[in-house]
Amino acid sequence: MTQHISRTEATFPPPIPAAQRWLRGVTFTPERPLINVSQAAPVEAPPAPLRRAMAEMMEDTAAHLYGPVLGLPELRAELAGHWNGIYDGSLTADNVAITAGCNQAFAATLSALCTEGDEVLLPTPWYFNNKMWLDMQGVTSVPLPTDGDLIPQVATAEPLITPRTRAIVLVSPNNPSGVEYPAETLHAFFDLAQRHGIRLIVDETYKDFDIRPGAPHDLLQRPDHAATLIQLYSFSKAYRLTGHRVGAVLADTALLSEIEKFQDTVAICAPQLGQRAALWGLRNLTQWREGERAEILDRRAAFEENAPLIEAAGWKLRGLGAFFAYLEHPFAEGSSTLAPKLVREAGILALPATMFVPEGDASGERCFRLAFANVNRETIAELFRRLAALDWPLATQDAAS
Repeated sequence: MTQHISRTEATFPPPIPAAQRWLRGVTFTPERPLINVSQAAPVEAPPAPLRRAMAEMMEDTAAHLYGPVLGLPELRAELAGHWNGIYDGSLTADNVAITAGCNQAFAATLSALCTEGDEVLLPTPWYFNNKMWLDMQGVTSVPLPTDGDLIPQVATAEPLITPRTRAIVLVSPNNPSGVEYPAETLHAFFDLAQRHGIRLIVDETYKDFDIRPGAPHDLLQRPDHAATLIQLYSFSKAYRLTGHRVGAVLADTALLSEIEKFQDTVAICAPQLGQRAALWGLRNLTQWREGERAEILDRRAAFEENAPLIEAAGWKLRGLGAFFAYLEHPFAEGSSTLAPKLVREAGILALPATMFVPEGDASGERCFRLAFANVNRETIAELFRRLAALDWPLATQDAAS
């Protein structure tokens, strides 16, 4: 009898819960507390003015009922206007769908584009939840290797496109590497996708924390963008609404009609309170959001300032931006083995890059992803001191190259 394996059984376990299990049985002292750089989600509550507004929203009966499948009309219109203000676009509310977080935005979009056996190009290192969703849908994730700066190149991507390819996914600023893709890169991939009649999906979850002032690209100004470009967004990071699950898809109306089928079946609508909170944030928290951006950029600067401390020991800062640093280590053992040791011997919880690359990709054993959304300058300095103090056996030059 043939063994039956479900789609979820064929998909690897969620990396964040797996990493948290390394904490079991390990004791941390007040003098040497755990430094948790495993997850980018803010752990603080939304700002007080937003919490007060949400308390008032709770008294509105409509906040507890089903809402429109593609989201509150006011929020869709407000986000379209916000997006147009940044990208000098001409989107309307009809080009916006509100989802239960950006993960669902991705899931809804790929469900609308793909069927079993189709292919999607994902640059490596990739965001693991994207890979997990494609696995669960029977869609093939085609690894797209990035260059020495962790930026994907069209010349590498084009030979990977087949008649089954439906989309290319770019995350910028990138999770896990933090790298901000140049506008020229996004334009080149737009041209590639258009040339092959496939979609370019640009996940801009971390756009609010891009170090570059102004718009990171001008793809919405291209008159032909609607048939190719899809943008994804999350309110979780910019407004600390992680638990309220509010994300968005910005795309052509025909695609959103297909996404509406997915939404109505899976969630009916995104959480009503979260949508109202996101709307209030867009209208009232611009200055506060800029303060959050400044704080994250300062933490990014702290990583740059402390990097020489570990570079002298053989580490390399491969990528840095948004909430993430991507570090190449100098040790003989791989990151999948060293990550639990980091918890026990250095009090650091970080993710090995093996969680962000295909199985068997040796580059994953050489790197770690560190998320600095919840560590301040003082903790960052201590993090680097602990990394610099590690005296594990070093890799040979041949093994490291």
